Amino acid sequence: MDFTIPADIAQLLDDLDAFIDDVIKSIENEDDNIRFFDHRREDSRTDWERDGLPNAEWEALLVRMRKEADKAGFLRWHLPERFGGSDGTNLGMAIIREHLARRGLGLHNDLQNESSIIGNFPTVLMMERYGSASQQEYWIPKMLEGQARIGFGLTEPLHGSDATWMETTAERDGDEWVINGEKYWNTGLHHATHDYIFARTSGNPGEGHGITCFIVPVDTPGFGVEKFMWTFNMPTDHAHVRLTDVRVHNDDILGSEGRGLQTAQLFVHENRIRQAASSVGAGLHCIDVAVDYVKNRTTFGKPLAQNQAIQFPLAELYTEAEMVRALIWKTAWEMDEGVDHMEITDKVAMCNYRGNRFCCDAADRSMQSCGGNGYGRHMPFEHIYRHHRRYRITEGSEEIQIRKVAGKLFGFVQRAKS
Repeated sequence: MDFTIPADIAQLLDDLDAFIDDVIKSIENEDDNIRFFDHRREDSRTDWERDGLPNAEWEALLVRMRKEADKAGFLRWHLPERFGGSDGTNLGMAIIREHLARRGLGLHNDLQNESSIIGNFPTVLMMERYGSASQQEYWIPKMLEGQARIGFGLTEPLHGSDATWMETTAERDGDEWVINGEKYWNTGLHHATHDYIFARTSGNPGEGHGITCFIVPVDTPGFGVEKFMWTFNMPTDHAHVRLTDVRVHNDDILGSEGRGLQTAQLFVHENRIRQAASSVGAGLHCIDVAVDYVKNRTTFGKPLAQNQAIQFPLAELYTEAEMVRALIWKTAWEMDEGVDHMEITDKVAMCNYRGNRFCCDAADRSMQSCGGNGYGRHMPFEHIYRHHRRYRITEGSEEIQIRKVAGKLFGFVQRAKS
């Protein structure tokens, strides 16, 4: 593998920087839109009178950003050309996501809700990989135009990482299926039109086969949002969903009956590798800000940066970023080379848990290096820490990621798949 950034990606990074400076920053600074990114950020984004959901003005700003990015030809970069994309690579996405996150907080790349000028479309990719020809023709244009928004209903109140033990079931009734169960942390349900609901249709608890993915309209009788769960990082769009005798046609199965976890794995692998790259970028942004601050902060008659107690923790984190980046690039490159994603699931897990942990450590250490000012909301550390802290749990907790690595290391992978 050549570790030189490909020429087309290097040019794209320059083009993205120019687009951010010329278009996105002007939008960010008009009409006090900066309130969504400065010390007022969480309060400005949150509709406290409406269960802590995202503020309508905040979401309208994100829509405007995506439209501008789409018009400029950036938003769909990773998607296949037939869907208006550029057949972007996984390696390219890793490089881009790190680059954008390292620029810091801004409208160009707000990871609180996976919103970026280079879009992340895991639900679209699920449809592109596993949907039938008619499903792709119907759904993908609607998804890309925002006419169809699809949530991801895998986790349950009593089952998160242990998805093979899920209690949501679907029973066949002629050409329809009847779904009963509950889902937790069902993100995006405040504006979703449909939900990918995973339910056991055959097999036994603990078995990987026998789980099916259904495309369920959220206005189907029996589909209800119990509440939106407030979190460490507000606003929230994470719903507790209850399904009571929800009827779905057999044609609305995504992928093969009983093989729904394959579609779910695609979703989490796409997210895990990009989250890792974003975490490296966000962590490096924290280090960049801290280094600049301590070089210009005078204590006891000399720059704070001259103290090894300040230098060494940041230098170690900077070293870790280099190592994690190398693993992310290698893994993304292997994905592009056609290595089956299940063959390198342990490497994706390594990237994810080490990248996310690095980011939290970098935010925490940078905050400490900057003292009281670092603890203040005028610096980015608390926001980055609170946001990226969730990545150490979502898409598979650190412990589950390490379990994947151990499964490969100790030869338990086949057992884990069954």
